[in-house]
Amino acid sequence: MQIAIMSHEEKKELTTQFCIAYCGILSKHSLVAAGSIGNGLAEATGLQSETLLAPEQGGIEQMAAMIAYNEIDLLFFIRDTNSRDPYRAEGEAEILRLCDAYNVPFATNLATAEALVMALDRGDLDFRMLLK
Repeated sequence: MQIAIMSHEEKKELTTQFCIAYCGILSKHSLVAAGSIGNGLAEATGLQSETLLAPEQGGIEQMAAMIAYNEIDLLFFIRDTNSRDPYRAEGEAEILRLCDAYNVPFATNLATAEALVMALDRGDLDFRMLLK
C-alpha cells in the first residue's frame, strides 16, 4: 500500500515518534511524505519515502493530485488544531475532502493514526487494493 504522511510543523516530532513506534508495520509499505518530514523519517527510522515539495511550495497540491489519481491508500496527517494559515487550511481541507471522495482512510490525530496502523497490520484495509 502507498501511505502518505503529513504533519503540521508543531506536530513533526509527534509524527516522527509515531513512525518510530510503528516502523515495523510501515516498513512493509511504500511511503510518501510531504516536505521535510520525509528526511526526518529517514534519519530517525531508516524508512525511505518519496518526498514531495514543502506545503508552501506545492506539496499540498501534489498530495491532492496523488489522492485524486488513486495513488494514495492511507493518509496520516497529524494536524495542529491551533494552526491558522488560511492558504494551508484551504489546501488541507481539499486533501481531506478528496480522501472522503475517493474512500482513502485518513487520520488527523494520534489516536486515529494508531487505530489505522493496527488495522493496516491486520489487513483490514486491503479493500483499497480492490479499488485499483
